[in-house]
Amino acid sequence: MSIPTQLKYTKSHEWVKSESDGTITVGITQHAQELLGDMVFVELPKIGRTLAQKEECVVVESVKAAADVYSPVAGEVVAVNSELESSPEKLNQDSYQAWLFKLKPANAADLAGLLDAQGYEKALESEGH
Repeated sequence: MSIPTQLKYTKSHEWVKSESDGTITVGITQHAQELLGDMVFVELPKIGRTLAQKEECVVVESVKAAADVYSPVAGEVVAVNSELESSPEKLNQDSYQAWLFKLKPANAADLAGLLDAQGYEKALESEGH
């Protein structure tokens, strides 16, 4: 499994990309979408919603299960990928291109607590994957 090195990660299988404007883009990892299987539904947060770190903010449903996606840091939702509401299968096609939402972090220093690719790989190994 390829884990992009330019991204940050959470132990709950979200990826985070820092953007040049200070926002972050959030999605689910390839590992998460492989565990869930074929996606059939995505419920995204509302733009303008303020999220706490680790707050449930997205629901993804597959043919196997429903799962929550958590905010990697506290902040305000500034954009959502509404294309996924009508085409949730895009998460299966390329989970690193099919982002879920963009967030303006309340405190950019919180990003330092996220895992790098190597740290995420170790977290997967400790889960037995």
